[in-house]
Amino acid sequence: MEKNDIKAQRGKCFNVTATCVPSRHYMVDISGKVDRIVSELIDQNYYFTINRARQYGKTTTLSRLSARLRTNYYVIRISFEGAEDLFVSAKDMVNGFLYLTANELRKTDISSDILAEWEKPIASPLELVQLSQRITQLCTGADKELILMIDEVDKCADQEMFLSFLGILRDKYIRRAEDEDATFKNVILASVYDIKNLKRKIRPEGEHHYNSPWNIAMDFDIDMSFAPEEIATMLWDYEEDHHFGMDILSFSRYLYEYTSGYPYLVSRICQIIDRKVMKEQEFSDGKKAWSQSGFQRAVKILLSTQCTLFDDMNKNLDLYPELDMMIRNILLRGMEYPYTISDPAIQSGIQFGYFKNRDGSTMISNRIFEMYLYDMYVMREKFHNDMTQKSSLEKNDFIQNGQLDMDFVIERFKAHYDFLYSEQNWEFVEENARLLFLTFLKPIINGVGNYYIEARTRDQTRTDIVVDYLGRQYIIELKIYHGNAYQQKGIQQLCQYLDAYGQEKGWLLSFCFHKKKDGKAKTALHNENGKIIYEAVL
Repeated sequence: MEKNDIKAQRGKCFNVTATCVPSRHYMVDISGKVDRIVSELIDQNYYFTINRARQYGKTTTLSRLSARLRTNYYVIRISFEGAEDLFVSAKDMVNGFLYLTANELRKTDISSDILAEWEKPIASPLELVQLSQRITQLCTGADKELILMIDEVDKCADQEMFLSFLGILRDKYIRRAEDEDATFKNVILASVYDIKNLKRKIRPEGEHHYNSPWNIAMDFDIDMSFAPEEIATMLWDYEEDHHFGMDILSFSRYLYEYTSGYPYLVSRICQIIDRKVMKEQEFSDGKKAWSQSGFQRAVKILLSTQCTLFDDMNKNLDLYPELDMMIRNILLRGMEYPYTISDPAIQSGIQFGYFKNRDGSTMISNRIFEMYLYDMYVMREKFHNDMTQKSSLEKNDFIQNGQLDMDFVIERFKAHYDFLYSEQNWEFVEENARLLFLTFLKPIINGVGNYYIEARTRDQTRTDIVVDYLGRQYIIELKIYHGNAYQQKGIQQLCQYLDAYGQEKGWLLSFCFHKKKDGKAKTALHNENGKIIYEAVL
């Protein structure tokens, strides 16, 4: 049977929308995560919230967890997506909740008498009290314990009536612990925002809540990102269908290095290779498509295609200007911020999935986000048109025999920099030096290559840019010049970095703001390391 016939027969594909289903989609095996949720939270009768960034696998996790639990429990799994009207009044909330949960209970083998009693509408006053009594009757009469799962609670989390609903669940949870009531074994909420702490309302301009009835919930500490070995489980499944000869372990590492295991990004890059990259003549051979060069092509397509994840990022940065400024300072100025979750900007960045903690410092959570954000900031800047126009006009001159002539890129950047910015205020230029070079570089590699900033070397005095262009990597170090001794140290650091990337040549771009220096570009062979460093001082 031909490979394409196998694919058509099984009908499996990569999925990035709604719930992933094992029989229909190539997906990471998350059974280990589900095992931990069951043993650490479900078995212990805890209430908890899975609050993670958008498109981080929350719905799929609930689906797999629900499937695991249905044998021993009655699982009620509902969503508040599009259900904002339920919380207009107590009557609407109570009867809407009864309706949603009844639809789920009909899918179980619960007693028809119990179900009929549960679905009776509540019309009299004291609706919340009656809902509490109805939950007690349901949980007392059922022959198995009940577990309530609610997805998309963000949609209603800023409604006062939703807080009243949480208050009912909290009161019954406490009374159950004292053997004074019966209620759900577990209540699991899924959201982007931390429902346990409603100090910041979803709409930042709105009135803030300072207390939440959900303070009884247990912390959810299970890492939902995908480790390389977990990513490999999805690739093994795909490879078994197609037999392309993919180096699964290497490709899993590529995915992890760029995405840090962000579920949507992992699946989306694979989907792009499967649906788009393999249709290109250069990558029609499946083995080449599922290689580093095919991966880089997929990343390029991802970053140039509109998607809801990036749309949300644009929206959130507009809504939270302090977060926007913090990210800009981290990426473009090399500033460091302690990972302090009490800081509102950092708290927002964590909730949206933009930040991670690395050795106590706040870092952008993955390389894909960094690349997207750099492109966004390049497009925003007021000097963008000048530098972009210069490099665009000379774009063809930078490509020699199908390869990027980085020596010439550096020479022309220096020439345009001297012409456009030599008389500028030094403080302005120092703050924007990195962005000036990226603005010049982007049109040259646009459509063919990618670039990213190596986070390990990014600070206020040093930045390493890695350019991937047609299967070759170019390492460019940007530094603020602080004297010859410091410069020599920088050359040694770049040589070490070239070793790590297996490269023989690197480029050093030094911005001198404190003293005049011969700015003529030069090459230098460092025999002690066997590397060639092309240096330009501006």
